[in-house]
Amino acid sequence: MKIKATALLITSLLVLAGCDQAEKSAQQLMGKAAESAKQAIDDTHKAAEQALNDASSGLLSKKESSEKESEKTESSSQEI
Repeated sequence: MKIKATALLITSLLVLAGCDQAEKSAQQLMGKAAESAKQAIDDTHKAAEQALNDASSGLLSKKESSEKESEKTESSSQEI
């Protein structure tokens, strides 16, 4: 009887130790997943900012070139 109780106690301790190790592994995995998600969000944010800057620069360039064309047209009209 004492052998069964001892075996049961040892088995319980091993199971608890295994569960503790599994919990630590799960926490590490969740930490890595959270870090990866944060990095993905940061990368996406940077890409969105760059795209917005590129689009804004493109619009400003088009506006400036349109203004220059207008000035050229006006100066050509004045010369005639």
